[in-house]
Amino acid sequence: MRFKAILFDFDGVLIESEYIGNKQIAEYLTAIGHPTTPEQSMANFMGYSGIDFLKKVEDWIGRPLPQDFHTARAAEDNRVMAEGIGEVAGAVDFVESLPDDLCKAVVSSSSTRWIRRHLDYIGLTRSFGDHLYSGREHVTRGKPAPDLYLYAADQLGVAIADCAIIEDSIVGATGAVASGGFVVGLCAGSHCAPGHVDRLCDVGVHAVASAFADVYKLLEK
Repeated sequence: MRFKAILFDFDGVLIESEYIGNKQIAEYLTAIGHPTTPEQSMANFMGYSGIDFLKKVEDWIGRPLPQDFHTARAAEDNRVMAEGIGEVAGAVDFVESLPDDLCKAVVSSSSTRWIRRHLDYIGLTRSFGDHLYSGREHVTRGKPAPDLYLYAADQLGVAIADCAIIEDSIVGATGAVASGGFVVGLCAGSHCAPGHVDRLCDVGVHAVASAFADVYKLLEK
């Protein structure tokens, strides 16, 4: 391995949550009079968190969101938190195959509560320990700013130039590239539609991979 650390995005990289979450958003917006497909939701909102996410949704519908949007989102989160979400194909084997002395962290727009629950569900809690970093909890500016990646690298004690970053969303990849790390655009999740590789390349990722087996080859010396 030619890097000292790997920073993993979470939703869409380690767990298959992107289509599930965006399907709920699309169904809600359609029900209140703004027809939206899951694919449109992913194209416009995926990767954002907090105020940035809400602004993107409100820009899409052209008005403030009803208060029950938050209630609906919370109900969906509670449902999947109870049920658990499975891994992106190959994610668990990939993480478990990494050297024990290689630093690893999760860098996600989701909450650390969400991350911990689903890491536990797929059996990777011990692989990351306390190195779970949230764009809504640990930095002022979340993705697509580079701040979260820089923060995680600092917490690991590794220079960002010595970090590989695995991202699936355009928003995340944009921030990862800006941070100065080596960015792999991963298209292993079920949400990655045709043309996603081209969009990742357009924002400057250093390499793309369609499966975790390809990622390992890209990171070897």
